[in-house]
Amino acid sequence: MAGNKPIPQYEVQTDLDNRALQVSRDNDTVQVALVGVKDIDEAIFYYFNNVLKPQVSQNGKVINVPLVYASPERWAAMQKDGYYRDKNGKMQAPLITFRRSSIEKNRNLGNKLDGNNPHNFGMFTKTYSRKNAYDRFGILNNRIPDQEIYAVAIPDYVNIVYDCVVFTDYMEQNNKIVEGINFASDSYWGDYNKFKFRAMINTYNTSTELVQGNDRIVRTEFNINLLGYIITDAINAVEFNTKKMYSKSSVTITNETTKKS
Repeated sequence: MAGNKPIPQYEVQTDLDNRALQVSRDNDTVQVALVGVKDIDEAIFYYFNNVLKPQVSQNGKVINVPLVYASPERWAAMQKDGYYRDKNGKMQAPLITFRRSSIEKNRNLGNKLDGNNPHNFGMFTKTYSRKNAYDRFGILNNRIPDQEIYAVAIPDYVNIVYDCVVFTDYMEQNNKIVEGINFASDSYWGDYNKFKFRAMINTYNTSTELVQGNDRIVRTEFNINLLGYIITDAINAVEFNTKKMYSKSSVTITNETTKKS
């Protein structure tokens, strides 16, 4: 949440049966923090299409290389034939395909400790709200307003592997695409206004497929090892992402004595 700062001095209460801890969010405009697997997939799409922008030169023209998510059916057919075909059966090149092959939990980073009753939260305060308003009267009277606090359970850190294949007509075209992808390795991929995840690529395997009755296809296979995180809105997590609470309030009563002359 923009403009907010972490405040680790508060402790989150997660007793769902305690009505005193349940704060209504009916009129709340603060967006719930959510990061799903789909967001990570979209980060790959965004980075290829808006940052890498792979291109090849063919017949004196510059061609943008499209990125396609390989469904299970497409991936099986592509592995069998050695190349990618569109719905009309036409061989496609240049082209980049990718698919998510595995998700593994990363236990080397912090975690929420217990999914049934999380104990590890990130704490944030809203700058100003109805109960935390800026006014001169409060400043003159040294009034400390209530802080509106939001708690988000520590994400589930995951390692996600994507299988990618680059198809081109010529080796020179394939080399240029691989060079651009390799340069972007070990950096953070994604939309600058949303989420970014570190992507690492270690090995590229290049081969040439000779297709009977067609031109040859040059293909390079590689895996993207992406370090991601997930904050879900699943039914068993909705009570913990995101929790709203207020800081403790205090009332100070002073005695004043007057004397009549």
